[in-house]
Amino acid sequence: MKLHRNLLSGAALSCVIMTSSFAQDAGVRDEFFWLGEINKATTVINAQEGLLDPALAPGIATALAKVIDDGEQPDADRPGTVITFEPLLIEAGGIDVTLIHAGRSSQDMHATYRAAMLRDKLLELADQLNATSATLVDLADRHKDTIVPNYTNGVAAQPNSFGHYLLGHAAGFDRDAQRIREAYARIDRSAMGTTVLNGTSWPLNRERMADYLGFAGVVDNAYDASQISSMDQPVEVGAIVTSVALHIGNFVEDLMTQYAQTRPWILLEEGGENTYVSSAMPQKRNPGLLNNTRSDASTAVTLAMGPVIQTHNITPGMSDPKDVDANAAMVDAGIAALVRLDKVLKALVINSDRALEELNSDWTASQELADALMRDHGLPFREGHHFASEIVNYARQNSLGPLDFPYAEAQRIYAETVAGTDHPPALPLTEEVFRATLDPVAIVRNRATLGGPQPAEMARMIGKAREGLTARMAWIAEKRDHIDASLAKLDQDFDVLLTDGEAPVESQ
Repeated sequence: MKLHRNLLSGAALSCVIMTSSFAQDAGVRDEFFWLGEINKATTVINAQEGLLDPALAPGIATALAKVIDDGEQPDADRPGTVITFEPLLIEAGGIDVTLIHAGRSSQDMHATYRAAMLRDKLLELADQLNATSATLVDLADRHKDTIVPNYTNGVAAQPNSFGHYLLGHAAGFDRDAQRIREAYARIDRSAMGTTVLNGTSWPLNRERMADYLGFAGVVDNAYDASQISSMDQPVEVGAIVTSVALHIGNFVEDLMTQYAQTRPWILLEEGGENTYVSSAMPQKRNPGLLNNTRSDASTAVTLAMGPVIQTHNITPGMSDPKDVDANAAMVDAGIAALVRLDKVLKALVINSDRALEELNSDWTASQELADALMRDHGLPFREGHHFASEIVNYARQNSLGPLDFPYAEAQRIYAETVAGTDHPPALPLTEEVFRATLDPVAIVRNRATLGGPQPAEMARMIGKAREGLTARMAWIAEKRDHIDASLAKLDQDFDVLLTDGEAPVESQ
């Protein structure tokens, strides 16, 4: 078979030999980049394994290198489909370059680069999630002894360590990181060599192709490769983006409730993007950063719904949910929301005295009365709960707080509560113990539950969270290093084919 050689000059050839690593070094891993990598891997593997005439391989490699080099020039066209990439190959090397298309299809090639690009995006999301989570854990460490109200149903419920509260949010993000790792394992599979539906009569080496492209393995079922799994992937990533965005939105909305108070205990540091003055009301400091973060999270949720809607009620393999730009924008929206949340965390100003004042102005510690009576004196919890509830009723009717509630009234209410029971009418808590039981700081310090806000548990959980962040960072680095090393090996073997005219022997 005669090869039509649109050969490059020696200078041009030396220029393109190093082209194969340029896009990777520049961080441009778009469709054009991956089509180039797929074609490079195909040329090397098929030349070595007898599916491509070794005499033709160098010319095909030279033509491919020229196409890649041309695409790396400023403002150059970078075609992103097989049917737009291949004409450039033919123009550079003649019709014989299409010999590398044996046993391939745009179906498996596009499915492969979509998976490769989506896994890159997942690593970007994981990276920012880790950075924002680290800020959250650092803040939790700084505020492990800051006692604040926590809320349920929008109402002040119990005292808590602000650090403990933040670690709760960090735990939600840790589950998101788990979801990323789990999804990555499913996406990190190569479809190459499956052709359209059921493979090919060409004995393509799918495993070597996966190795060269940095995949951990192959999609096992040829039908699944481009018809099912490639539709699942953006839907699963969308679910992760949704979870991240919901966690962000929940946190922001909890902060926003403070801005409805005349004397909040937590605010944003004023100025810059953080806050802005109302155009009409000079006293107002609107929380612009919180508004923008909430909006970013809502945008991420909106975009994440796209793959679900597009995949709904279509036959297998359709292209509707597979758009690379749309799916990248979805992940980028999640990343943007995390970046903004990171700014929120770094801009928070906590007034611990005001937080304690709010706790002592209401009865968020009242449950501790019921717990103490049951734990130390055997009073059934429901009886103790009724006693504490009656104290709160009396206090609110008479504008009394925990610090100034009359001990004599507590004694009276207790006697009325246990009347008709086997319990003595005398309140078993001394006045000193009664006051201490209502102390928010003591309540938090004396918690005994695994996972509670007491100092020992806070130290343990902060340490565990930091260990998790380190492990997550190592996982991200490991995956990136694996991809980079695989592509570097492909560059090396392809460059050998370009310079020596022979496909390299597969290392054992």
